[in-house]
Amino acid sequence: MEISKAELASAAAAQSQTGGQSPELNGSEILVKALQAENVQYLWGYPGGAVLYIYDALYKQDTIQHVLVRHEQAAVHAADGYARATGDVGVALVTSGPGLTNAVTGIATAYMDSIPMVIISGQVPTAAIGLDAFQECDTVGITRPIVKHNFLIKDVRELAATMKKAFHIARSGRPGPVVVDIPKDVSFKKTAYHGYPESVEMRSYNPVRKGHGGQIRKALQLLLAAKRPYIYTGGGVLLSNASAELRTLVDMLGYPVTNTLMGLGAYPSSDRKFLGMLGMHGTWEANNAMQNCDVLLAIGARFDDRVIGNPKHFAQNERKIIHIDIDPSSISKRVKVDVPIVGDVKEVLTELIGMLREAPAKPDAGALADWWKSIESWRSRDCLAYDRGNTEVIKPQFVVETLWNMTKGTDTYITSDVGQHQMWAAQYYRFDEPRRWINSGGLGTMGVGIPYAMGIKLARPQAEVFTITGEGSVQMCIQELATCRQYETPIKICSLNNRYLGMVRQWQEIEYSGRYSHSYMDSLPDFVKLAEAYGHVGMLIERPQDVEPALREARRLKDRTVFLDFRTDPTENVFPMVQAGKGITEMLLGSEDL
Repeated sequence: MEISKAELASAAAAQSQTGGQSPELNGSEILVKALQAENVQYLWGYPGGAVLYIYDALYKQDTIQHVLVRHEQAAVHAADGYARATGDVGVALVTSGPGLTNAVTGIATAYMDSIPMVIISGQVPTAAIGLDAFQECDTVGITRPIVKHNFLIKDVRELAATMKKAFHIARSGRPGPVVVDIPKDVSFKKTAYHGYPESVEMRSYNPVRKGHGGQIRKALQLLLAAKRPYIYTGGGVLLSNASAELRTLVDMLGYPVTNTLMGLGAYPSSDRKFLGMLGMHGTWEANNAMQNCDVLLAIGARFDDRVIGNPKHFAQNERKIIHIDIDPSSISKRVKVDVPIVGDVKEVLTELIGMLREAPAKPDAGALADWWKSIESWRSRDCLAYDRGNTEVIKPQFVVETLWNMTKGTDTYITSDVGQHQMWAAQYYRFDEPRRWINSGGLGTMGVGIPYAMGIKLARPQAEVFTITGEGSVQMCIQELATCRQYETPIKICSLNNRYLGMVRQWQEIEYSGRYSHSYMDSLPDFVKLAEAYGHVGMLIERPQDVEPALREARRLKDRTVFLDFRTDPTENVFPMVQAGKGITEMLLGSEDL
């Protein structure tokens, strides 16, 4: 979004009055110009004493829409959801002290999932730093472990250049959140404004984008010689906007492919070559293929504990591993690989596809046919079966499947909180497009669902946005229903209400002999009345036959936020399941395995 014409005319007039010299602006005005130059359209925040000059500068402009949340954690989550859905840098603004500490969970959530963000925090005046001033905290120290980088600006003359660096660092290489801490005196001091930098050079930060040609050639040779190949992809494919390249590569090779929780949608789940999500709650066929392949191509994934289970079990079977990642520190971090390729996923896949097209060798058709036979034998075991015919109680999987059947092929985004409902959403909503599944993977943060949905709805107002949540998670940021009302972001909230902290209860049943320590929700609000109190529509759904009509009615109410309170089976568990310390093929497929 451009700086307004009136502002440009005013700046030109000011320059002419000073004989062509640069106008003097205060730090807050420079900050706003930096955000405008970065095409920031939305800013989520909450005011406080240390940022009032910044808020005053925001009041005087009309190109950036500020969204007033009800808690700073939600400001960062909403900006995070916006970034995940669009690929743009999300921006949040918080005040000093508790404003910043409230934002920490949101920052850590974005950091774990490599989301490009800039978080601007207010700070006490520079002269008061270190003196325990009112609402002071060590922002740089507190956030250092959970950011890609952070800055404390002590000189207003450095503000424009620092903002340029912050956005560059946030969006380039392996993306991540960057915190910019601005003391109050820096926000009101004036300096000559020479314009926003057009480029940035940082000697200490030059992420590699192009992969090594020799390594890519080695990878191709391994892939073409494979008897049991497998393509394992993660969130890095989405962050690099490389879904089209991945689909081209898989289709050219005809190899099976899987996505991690963060990678869902990178390859169409409706395609037969897709084996489903892998890992702790992955499919039987995806995990068995992972364990029994002879050549594994890992793309933008990090072999984390929820994917490979026990590393010793994973290492039992010999296989050659190719790993493509823009972050060299992620390669051979948990699993030793044979062909490391450091580079941007999109660029590396483009080069790999080019080499594949020119290669005289082709995959071993006979060996590949035998490999597919093995996969189909695993797939014949319906590991996602549940009691679909139950007419007495709502099965949570049924709600997700019904939603998918109603919305497949439409412009729909699904956010989730964290817990059983998150896994059911990942298993039963079959994502065919990238950036449509928005959830907290690495940190596993409860409470993200509604703020994520708010951020997405502002970015994609014509799309349908559903939050799949639970009665535990949804209460962590439920005050943001007020924000939905104020800014008219009509989202649909599907609460799979089983009256338990479901994932905790499941682990307590399986690992702790059914000792359900503080996992039952003893006193729940009337969510219908609560939604209505915030000015929204509330629905209570207690029978399976009412699930589809309720969803249809919610979708019909396009301009209203609707809270659907589905009373689901409190005894239902997420299967398949790999217990802690087990290998990925040592799976529980149902209660009969307990």
